[in-house]
Amino acid sequence: MPRIIGVDIPKGKRIEIALTYIYGIGRSFSNKILGIAGVNPDTRAKDLTEEEITRLTGVIQREAKAEGDLRREVSQNIKRLIEIGSWRGIRHKKGLPVRGQRTRTNARTRKGPRRTMGAVKARAKSLPVKEQAKP
Repeated sequence: MPRIIGVDIPKGKRIEIALTYIYGIGRSFSNKILGIAGVNPDTRAKDLTEEEITRLTGVIQREAKAEGDLRREVSQNIKRLIEIGSWRGIRHKKGLPVRGQRTRTNARTRKGPRRTMGAVKARAKSLPVKEQAKP
C-alpha cells in the first residue's frame, strides 16, 4: 500500500479515487493535484513509482491543508464556538444538529438511538434476596 502524508491509500484503486481517502481531498481536488504533479489519473495506486509518490506528497503539502492539520483546525474552530457560547457552539455541546435542521423527528445521527420515555414502574419495597434467605 502506498503511503501519502501518513495515510495508507488502497492499492487496487485508480490514484484519482485513492487520493480521496485522505481527509480533506475530494474528487475535484484530487484531479487538480494529479494535474499539478503530472501523474496520470488512470494509474493504479500500486503502480506508482517512488518519484511520483514524492511529487504527490509535495503537491499536497504545498497546496492544501489535509489530514492532521485540517482535523486540528476544525476541532479548534468547534472549541472556539463552544467557548464563546454561540448558538452553534451550544448545539455542538448538546450534540444536536447545528445547521438549523428540525429535531422533533429525524436528527438521529446527532442525537443517537432513541431512548423511550415512558412510565417507570416503582420497585417493590422488600429486602434484598440475600437477606430473605436466612435459615
